[in-house]
Amino acid sequence: MTVKVIELVGNSSESWEDAAQNALADADETLENISGIEIVSQTADVENGEIDQYRTTVHVSFGLQR
Repeated sequence: MTVKVIELVGNSSESWEDAAQNALADADETLENISGIEIVSQTADVENGEIDQYRTTVHVSFGLQR
């Protein structure tokens, strides 16, 4: 089987884990055969000395259909 990998950036006001889950949930709406994700990076926007927005970049792997 051939696997394709795409990069997505999830956002959350709660946590990096929630941001990753949001990216996966969005991918799951349009992709089939998702087999895994890899966390590539975690960043955040800061406002007034507090984290305002968490961002998690993930690689989503899914099998190609023939």
